[in-house]
Amino acid sequence: MKKTKKFIYLVSPRKIKNNKFYSNLASIFKSKKVSFFQLRLKNEKNSKIITIGKKIKKIAKKYKVKLIINDNPILAKKIGSDGCHIGQSDSTVSKARKILKNKIIGVTCHNSKKLVEKAINEKVDYIALGAFYPSNTKNVKYKASIKLLKLAKKMTDIPIVAIGGINLTNYKKLLLNKANFLAISGYIWNNKKLKPIEAISKLK
Repeated sequence: MKKTKKFIYLVSPRKIKNNKFYSNLASIFKSKKVSFFQLRLKNEKNSKIITIGKKIKKIAKKYKVKLIINDNPILAKKIGSDGCHIGQSDSTVSKARKILKNKIIGVTCHNSKKLVEKAINEKVDYIALGAFYPSNTKNVKYKASIKLLKLAKKMTDIPIVAIGGINLTNYKKLLLNKANFLAISGYIWNNKKLKPIEAISKLK
């Protein structure tokens, strides 16, 4: 099975409480399994997100991980990140393109073939599909199927990021069905049995 060695699209915890997070992040990036890191802090002030984002940017750059900012192309530009992830209720791809020019823009397409078609027409850099499994990180409104993943792979060469409840027991099925990247958050940050670096080391 051919797969990207760096197949993880790591999403930040909801809150970044202390400096321990940054040392954990560096050791995770060192594992060479993470391609993208998305900073997703829904309830923080922009000024705090910028401060945190700039710290993460230094670590990401050192380990050649692409830093993506959730929802906000203007913040992405201020932080100097590699790109922005856009949900269906956030900015539009065309607005984000104007702000970020040729940086990475990824878009959530939930479980919808129509949204995948729209994203292809808008020439996004990756398409996120999900949720594939129940998730504790956010409420699952949309349930995506392996059938849709296979269909999307036939429709386009744009990389597909699978999202939603991905963990040690279910991740291989998504890779076998040709998901390019797996968005993982809770399994790494809220794992009751394993430290973040132990959790990521089990994903092979």
